[in-house]
Amino acid sequence: MAILGHTLLALSLVALVLCYPNPPTCYTKVLSMARDLTHQAAMIKMEPETRRCMAHIPHLYLDVHNACIMPKMRQYVFLVDGLRELRCAYTRKVRVVGLAVRQLHMIMSQRCHGELVFTTDDCTALDRPPMSWSRK
Repeated sequence: MAILGHTLLALSLVALVLCYPNPPTCYTKVLSMARDLTHQAAMIKMEPETRRCMAHIPHLYLDVHNACIMPKMRQYVFLVDGLRELRCAYTRKVRVVGLAVRQLHMIMSQRCHGELVFTTDDCTALDRPPMSWSRK
């Protein structure tokens, strides 16, 4: 009877472990944050209430495999912080994107320092959308 109880307990634990996905690694967290931020930054550039004051801010295309991403994110945070004189800087969406870029920069530079591998250092690639985004 005890063996049956232990077997049922072991099987239920195995089933429970298999139901939950693997915890995100630092790389997968950074990759998903970069994709979300790229999308959010594009959205605030198109919205009517923020379009005018975000016009001089460059588009944000984050590629976590590009070594130039760190200075690009610092520049973006600096530019968003410089919007304080303009009304749109105080909208929630602009603040959220600015804080999220700052958070991603901190995660990449401090928490994931040894895990990330930069495969390119083409800084101009971060100024244009990836080829996979182009319309066919």
